[in-house]
Amino acid sequence: MAESAMGPIQAAIYTALTGDATLAALVTGVYDWVPEGTAKPYVVIGETIATPRNAHDRFGRRNVATLHVWSGQQGMSEINTIMSRITAVLDHQTLTVTGHDAVMVHHEFEQTLNDPDPEIRHGVIRFAVTTEET
Repeated sequence: MAESAMGPIQAAIYTALTGDATLAALVTGVYDWVPEGTAKPYVVIGETIATPRNAHDRFGRRNVATLHVWSGQQGMSEINTIMSRITAVLDHQTLTVTGHDAVMVHHEFEQTLNDPDPEIRHGVIRFAVTTEET
């Protein structure tokens, strides 16, 4: 039976994003839980979905990770710049996923949103990571 790759994928995404100096210059941090009072802009590693992608001789999964970008800047320019950098860091790049082979990482979509609070902008970006057990 296939072991979940979501925890190791979250760790791999966190390592990739926090290890990128260009992204680090754009945001105050990358979180899976945001401490009270954290200054914007920042990235949150959010929701995940995993579906089986098995073959006769191996276990695999299609894992989808959703990232959220939060900004306090008017307009969508800052959000778009940050999401563009996240895509450069993750899309079609190699992730080290403990206990699994990351076969492919690809960018699925991104969206900018106006938050109900007019002082906040929100970006959503999603990546699919296909894995096989090692």
